[in-house]
Amino acid sequence: MNDLTQCVVTPKVKTDGFEALGAAVHRASTIVFADAAAYATRGQRGPDGYSYGLYGTPTTRTLEQKITQLEQGHRTLLAPSGQAANAIAMLAVLNLGDKVLVADTAYPPVRDFVNTDLARFGVRAEYYDPTSPEGLERRINGNTKLVWCESPGSTTMEVQDLPRIAEIAHRHGALVGFDNTWATPLNFKPLVHGADIVTEALTKYISGHSDVLMGSITVASEQLFNALKATMGRAGIGVSPDDASLVLRGMETLGVRMKHAHDGATAMINWFRGHPAVERVLYPALPSSPGHEFWKRDFLGASGVFSVELVPEALPHVPEALNTLETFAIGASWGGTRSLVAPMPVKSNRSATAWSGQDLLLRFSVGLESHDDLMADLEKMLAQIQARIDDERFGKENIRQSML
Repeated sequence: MNDLTQCVVTPKVKTDGFEALGAAVHRASTIVFADAAAYATRGQRGPDGYSYGLYGTPTTRTLEQKITQLEQGHRTLLAPSGQAANAIAMLAVLNLGDKVLVADTAYPPVRDFVNTDLARFGVRAEYYDPTSPEGLERRINGNTKLVWCESPGSTTMEVQDLPRIAEIAHRHGALVGFDNTWATPLNFKPLVHGADIVTEALTKYISGHSDVLMGSITVASEQLFNALKATMGRAGIGVSPDDASLVLRGMETLGVRMKHAHDGATAMINWFRGHPAVERVLYPALPSSPGHEFWKRDFLGASGVFSVELVPEALPHVPEALNTLETFAIGASWGGTRSLVAPMPVKSNRSATAWSGQDLLLRFSVGLESHDDLMADLEKMLAQIQARIDDERFGKENIRQSML
């Protein structure tokens, strides 16, 4: 064989007896076949076969199977991000003239996709109060093909009564989709409670290191899997096996990471609730949080993500106070090793419900740092805010006294 040919043709090496704990990274676009007959019948290989790298490699299939088992679903597909998973799930089941009902607390990019892109495709969207199944039933009709849930709600943390919502949707012939990114399948299993489709932003807790983008779509039936797989194939959507290997690696520590985050969040929440600059804390495990009874009934635990509403006098001082943070970083997303805080507006992302609290919430994601260091950071931040509030009150009192 010519040297040039030997540079290109890869020799077969023995793999028997090589059993590693980590999943191998299989990179491929082209997949070759033993003979012409095998190539001609490649379409008959089924969902577990291989025909082209876009449609899966052993690495991506390993991740899909692992997620399917945790979700207790039928099959899983991988998408380039959590938002891609949400969008693909909707595109695969909605057609011209259909109606989708979306929880009013959904992730803002979902609202944008629904309002902009689904509208262009002739799909009508309405928003419903996530805490009112009765309100959902009043909005649902024969054209409704999908009810979209996100529980807890993005930023404001309302927990939905999924079994009740699923009963209503299925009675009217609609599917139920559920974004489960806050809880992960360790703390909630939507398919067990009536959902037909569950999405996860693997970017967050499951990958866990803030260095990879990926999403998953797990379904309850082969029919839904075929529809999703066909949609993704026509759109040319796939994921990198290298990224899948990073998610697989991060997934191995998901349980211990979430426990550390939850323990830290619990301590911080208890401290926040006693601070004079804090109006309230939003966290499903708190009895005061909307839908707490459904969290207590259906969920297996809580994550390390919560939101804090400050008193009105504190809001003008938030930007400067955030700049004092040293251990917390300011950034979107959650679920990584580094603790994050993000100032989140609420009212601009509501249409079916009215938000009665302050428009700005601070959303915290507790990471893997020392809880003591994180608490010191928070104490310093709120001490600065409280000092500013006290200074303003003192100044106003002096002005009032001078006018007497």
